[in-house]
Amino acid sequence: MKLRTLEEKDLPFIHELNNEHAIMTYWFREPYESLTKLKHLFQKHFLDESERRFVIEDGEDLVGIVELVAINHIHRNCEIQIIIKPEFGGKGYAKFAFHQAVDYAFHILNMYKVFLFVDTTNEKAVHIYKKQGFILEGTLKEHFYTNGAYKDAYIMSIFKRDWLADHT
Repeated sequence: MKLRTLEEKDLPFIHELNNEHAIMTYWFREPYESLTKLKHLFQKHFLDESERRFVIEDGEDLVGIVELVAINHIHRNCEIQIIIKPEFGGKGYAKFAFHQAVDYAFHILNMYKVFLFVDTTNEKAVHIYKKQGFILEGTLKEHFYTNGAYKDAYIMSIFKRDWLADHT
């Protein structure tokens, strides 16, 4: 299993993930993004220094995507997002990819803090993030609108010093 940079050839796979209603609900995003729009966004952000996107591979299988977005080089923080294709869930891919991406944020990008938003009802994800050392900073009440309702979200984070203490 490995991470590699997202390439244009991966867009049909990303399109498939982005059109999974159950996945996008957890990401607080609208599903059913067109492939044309996705290609446009890829070209638009190709040289953007505020994003890093990685495909999770296992042999020939595309397993998911992990992204570092909203990278702020002044304040040295960024948001992490991850999607694992449902049939690959529960096999350690999320843990692996999450660890690799956070490590990249701290060691390569020199971030000071990595944060994320997670649906308060997504107990499985919260558990994974806590096992990686992320702490709950707070609850954003009715912050995201998805699936016809406003949803609460936790904001969770980890600082570089805490990551290094737990992962060296």
